[in-house]
Amino acid sequence: MAMTRDRLQGFLFEAFPDAEITLTDLMGDNDHWQAEIVSAKFSGKTRVAQHQLVYAALKGKMGGELHALALKTRAP
Repeated sequence: MAMTRDRLQGFLFEAFPDAEITLTDLMGDNDHWQAEIVSAKFSGKTRVAQHQLVYAALKGKMGGELHALALKTRAP
C-alpha cells in the first residue's frame, strides 16, 4: 500500500505545524516523494538532525508504506 499525499502531509503537519511543506510525487505512484520542508524546528540543527526529525515524524512508515522520500529541509 502506497502513501497518499494527504496521509504524508498529515504526518508532516502534525510534527511541523508551523512549516511550509511542498510535496512532489516523483513517479506518479504515491510511493516516491520529494518533500521540501521549511520549519523553525530546524533552526540550529544539522541537515542530518533535520532529516532525523522528519523520519521520526513518519512513525516507522519509511520503507513500508513510503518507499522513497527525497528531503530538502531548512529553517526559515
